[in-house]
Amino acid sequence: MRATCLARPLALVTVVFLGVAPSACVTVSPHERGVLAQPEMDPAGDGLEETFHSHIESAREAGFGGHGASGGGCGCG
Repeated sequence: MRATCLARPLALVTVVFLGVAPSACVTVSPHERGVLAQPEMDPAGDGLEETFHSHIESAREAGFGGHGASGGGCGCG
C-alpha cells in the first residue's frame, strides 16, 4: 500500500516535468540574435571585473584551478 501512495505523486511530478521540459528549448530567430549579441547581454562583460572575481574565487577555494595561477587559499598567488 505504501508503494501506491508514493507512486501517484511521483507520476504527477514526472508528467509535469515532461510537460514543462520541452518549453525550455527555444529557437532564436536571426533578427533576435542581434539583440542577444549586445554587450549588456554578456554575463561577464567587464574583463577587469571578471579577473577580480576569478582571483577572489581562486583564493577562497583552495582546490580551485584553471586560471593559470598557483598558490594556496591565502590569496598570495
